[in-house]
Amino acid sequence: MNAVEKLTAAFADVPPRPPLRILSATGQLGYGIIEAAFLAGLERDPHVIAADMGSIDPGPAYLGSGQMATTPDITRRDLRMALIAARQRNVPLLIGSAGTAGTASQLNAVIEIVRDIARQENLSFRLASIGADMPVDRIVAAIEANQVTPIGAIEPLSPGAVENADHIVGQMGCEAFQRALTAGAEVIIAGRACDTAPFAAVPAYLGFPMGPAMHMAKIIECASICCVPGGRDAMLGTLDDDGFELESMNPARRATPASVAAHSLYEQADPFSVAEPEGVLHTDMASYRAIDNRRVRVDGAEWVAAQRPSVKIEGAERLGARAVLLAAAADAGFIQNVDAILTAVEATARDIVPVDPATPYQLHFRKYGLDGVVAWTAVADHPPRELFLLGECVASTAEQARAVLGVVRQHLLHHGFDGRISTGGNLAFPLTPPELDAGSAYRFSIYHIMQLDHATELETLFPVHIEDL
Repeated sequence: MNAVEKLTAAFADVPPRPPLRILSATGQLGYGIIEAAFLAGLERDPHVIAADMGSIDPGPAYLGSGQMATTPDITRRDLRMALIAARQRNVPLLIGSAGTAGTASQLNAVIEIVRDIARQENLSFRLASIGADMPVDRIVAAIEANQVTPIGAIEPLSPGAVENADHIVGQMGCEAFQRALTAGAEVIIAGRACDTAPFAAVPAYLGFPMGPAMHMAKIIECASICCVPGGRDAMLGTLDDDGFELESMNPARRATPASVAAHSLYEQADPFSVAEPEGVLHTDMASYRAIDNRRVRVDGAEWVAAQRPSVKIEGAERLGARAVLLAAAADAGFIQNVDAILTAVEATARDIVPVDPATPYQLHFRKYGLDGVVAWTAVADHPPRELFLLGECVASTAEQARAVLGVVRQHLLHHGFDGRISTGGNLAFPLTPPELDAGSAYRFSIYHIMQLDHATELETLFPVHIEDL
């Protein structure tokens, strides 16, 4: 009996249905599973092990480049731990957003690691991979049919932006995972997926009410972040037909009614309404009750199924090569005059390295210690004692970006200003050379909702590939 057959038999629709235990291995796979907490979770005999592996939080570079944000060694370590644990216990393992952004290249890289681990450990199981790359022609057709709407402040989507994107992925929901489970997949590795999908898919497959199931998934996908103090340790969610219980597998962390309820604010504009591909989760009537000083019981979330299927699509395009300049100042006069100095030096640099319309470049400065993180509206009471400058140039080539910053560095170092004490030494460089290549620069160009004509389209957009290892 494989893992899916075992799970289905244990939760046959014969009352009373037992509670379902889902172990969230870590807050994001590939950054290091906390072993002690994970092993403690395994001692609780989970029915499912799941993990989210990606996000757009690290920025557009990983979506645009198709490279992972996590290192190969830690990624392999985490996958090995999760895979061996699931196979030893004959329970399903579900992983979403493989390789950070869930592109085809990242998904294939993760799948190859899983195959390699299976060979090394002599593991046999049915593996499903689910692609998430979106066809350009389908998106363009949706634009022409007025079926694409922007999320937030991003501009309306044009066919040109779609064609210029280096990679475009769609966020799958539970449906694709359920198709893989129906096909008997014991290990499911998916491309870009909603953070909740690996955790809510099995409850949906077994027929649990979607309100409590999706609410639990929304919380445990971040592992123990919802605790006091928050962390990335494994989290156990125990689901029944009315609600769920939460417990961190690290005894130093406490799930409290306040900390769990507060997690509804995480990544949400509206704490009481969470939109998912298959519907909307409403938590305004949810209740949070302490079981003891470390565990919480949650009830009352409601689910409203979507009337029409939709997919959130994400895309990134390359802007050029990036170089950065690292510098710092402790001169009071320099810091007091820094805005005027930077404006003058930029003008000098653009005169020496004029912008060619065929190969334009962008030059930016960030003043850390003086409105470098937030553009404060109020002026500081007094200037800081020290200031860190990050200069950034994005150009058509790395050589051009470094050339621009080389000019900036030299003229910034010797720029005159009122009250200057020395003709040099007003600027310090933590590294030499202070101009560093920073790879390609990308920007998010697609962050939109695409309406679909029929739910059957999901099978084409998120294809499930099955193989037996």
